[in-house]
Amino acid sequence: MSRASWGRTPFSPEAWRRRLRVSQRAEPADLLITHGKVVNVFSGELLRQNIAIADGVIAAVGDYTEAAATIDATGMIVAPSFVDGHIHLESSLLWPPEFARAVVPHGTGAVVTDPHEMANVCGLAGIEAMRSATANLPLHVAFTAPSCVPASEHESPGATFGVDEIAAMLAWPETVGLGELMNFSGVFAGDGEIADKLAAATGVRRDGHAPGLRGDAIQAYAGSGIDADHESTSAEEAREKLRAGLMVMLREGSSEKNLREILPLVTDETWPRCCFASDDRDCHDLLHQGHVDDILRIAIGAGLDPIRGIQMATRNTAHHWRLDGIGAIAPGYQANLVLLGDLRTVNVRATLFQGEVVARDGEYLADVSTPPVPATLLQTVNLGPVRLSDLRLAPEHAHHAVELIPGQIVTRCRTVEPAIENGWAVSDVSRDLLKLVCVERHHATGRVGVGYVHGFGLRRGALASTIAHDAHNIIAVGASDADILGAIATVAESHGGLAAISDGQVLAHLPLPIAGLLSDQPLGTVAAGYDEQERAGHTLGSPLASPFGQLAFLALSVIPEARVTDRGFLTVGV
Repeated sequence: MSRASWGRTPFSPEAWRRRLRVSQRAEPADLLITHGKVVNVFSGELLRQNIAIADGVIAAVGDYTEAAATIDATGMIVAPSFVDGHIHLESSLLWPPEFARAVVPHGTGAVVTDPHEMANVCGLAGIEAMRSATANLPLHVAFTAPSCVPASEHESPGATFGVDEIAAMLAWPETVGLGELMNFSGVFAGDGEIADKLAAATGVRRDGHAPGLRGDAIQAYAGSGIDADHESTSAEEAREKLRAGLMVMLREGSSEKNLREILPLVTDETWPRCCFASDDRDCHDLLHQGHVDDILRIAIGAGLDPIRGIQMATRNTAHHWRLDGIGAIAPGYQANLVLLGDLRTVNVRATLFQGEVVARDGEYLADVSTPPVPATLLQTVNLGPVRLSDLRLAPEHAHHAVELIPGQIVTRCRTVEPAIENGWAVSDVSRDLLKLVCVERHHATGRVGVGYVHGFGLRRGALASTIAHDAHNIIAVGASDADILGAIATVAESHGGLAAISDGQVLAHLPLPIAGLLSDQPLGTVAAGYDEQERAGHTLGSPLASPFGQLAFLALSVIPEARVTDRGFLTVGV
C-alpha cells in the first residue's frame, strides 16, 4: 500500500477477496501480531488476541495462527497508533520528514495540522510545498485550511489566505476541514468574509479557537457551525463549550499546558466528546519528552483510566475528523499500531504504519526521500531599516504592560509606572519591566511596535525570533535597546531564526531559513540548537520554562489580554 493513501483504503475487489480468505482461514496473513493484549477502543476491553494483517490492512482479530511473518507481542499492549487532533507542525521547527522522525517513534500515526503559520508567510504555495514533503511519510498528515490569515486587522502577515485559497485546499483529499476560526469578534459581528469562509467549508469540520468564551459568546460562536475547541484553560470553561456541542480538545503543548486543569471534565458521560491536542510542541519536547504518548502519560498519572485515555487519543480524534479507516484495531482498519511495554507509562516499544514496522525502541526505521525545499520559501525576511531610535517608547504609551502567566499563552494587561530616562520609557530589570518589540519583516515597511512586558525575567541582554504567531514578524524582548537591535539584526541576516545577545555578543543563534519558521537540518541538530537557545534565555535570567516558546506568542492579537504587534501595544477583549 502506498504511504500516500489516506483514510480507509480505496476499495479493491482483489484486496477485499484476499482479506476474506485470510479472515476465513483459507489463506495465511502477511503478518501476524501474536500473544499481545489488544486494546479494543469500541468496547473498552483489553483482550488477548492475535491480529492478522494483509496488504497493510487488518483482516481479522482473534485466534489466528497462519502468516508469512510474525511479531511476538508477549507481555505487551497493542493499541491503535495515536492521533493528534490539532497541531501546528511548523511549531516543531522541523521540515515534515524530520517531524515524522521525531513523532513516529513515540507512536504517532496521524496528525491534523493547521498550517496557518506557513500561510501567514508564504500563502498557498508554502502549504503546497509542505504537502509535497508529507506525501511519502510513514505518518498520515491531514490538513485544515487556514481560516484567519491575517489573524486580525492588528497583524501584518506576508501573505493572505482568502476564500479562493480555502476552496483550493478543501479540494485536496488530505484536507479534512476549516482551520481554527480565531477571529471570534468578526464572527460575533457577522462579518461577510467569515460568512463566505464558513459557506466554503459546508460539509466538513470547522475547527474553533475560543479562549475564554463563556455564556452568550460561546452560544453565538458554536451556533456559527464551529465543531471543536482546544483553547480552554479550566474545566468549567471547557464544560460550557462541551454543553454547547463542541468537541473539547485537552491541550498540552510546550507553552500551553492546560491538560491537568481540564481533566476533571472527563467523566463516564463526557469522555466521548473529548480528545487530545498538542497545538504547539517544539523539537526538544518531541524528541526528549514525546508527543501524544507524553500527553497520555500526564493524563494517566493525573488519574485518567489508561484504556479511556487511549480511546480519546485514537478513536475519538479519528471519529471527530472523519478519518475513516484509522484509530482502531478492527477488520478493515489500516494496521497503524503501537506496541506498548506498559499501559500506564505508555512506553512505546514499536510503531507500525500500514503493517510495516517503522520505529522500534525509539529508533526511526523509515527511509524517506522528499523533494527539495522551494527557493521561494528560503528568502522571506524583507526588513526595512531599524534604528535605535525606532525602539524608543514614549512615556504616555508606557502605563500598561503585557503580563505573562507561566504555562499559559493568555496574558493579563498590567498597569505599571514607567521607568523614565532622558525623557523616554526604558527597561527596568529591578521591576522585571522589559521592552517588547515587534518589527514588520515581510514588506520592508519599517514599522516597529514597542511596549512593556512583565514576567519575562531577563536580567540582561535580549532575545529575538522570526517566530511570532501568527503574522511571524520579528519579536524581541530585552533589557537593553542595543542588544534588542543586535538580536533583530542577527535573525534577519540569517533569513529567519532565533538569537540571544548580551553586551553585543551572540550567545546563541539558530537559523530557521524555511519561511523564517523551520530548519533545513536534521532533527538532532535542530533539537540541540533549540536547547542552546533556551539555555541562553535562562542564562540571561529568564525563569520561564521556555523563554523562546513564550516569546513566540506575545504578538498574537487574538489571545487575551495584551500583546505587542508591529502596530503597537494592544489589548484583546473577550
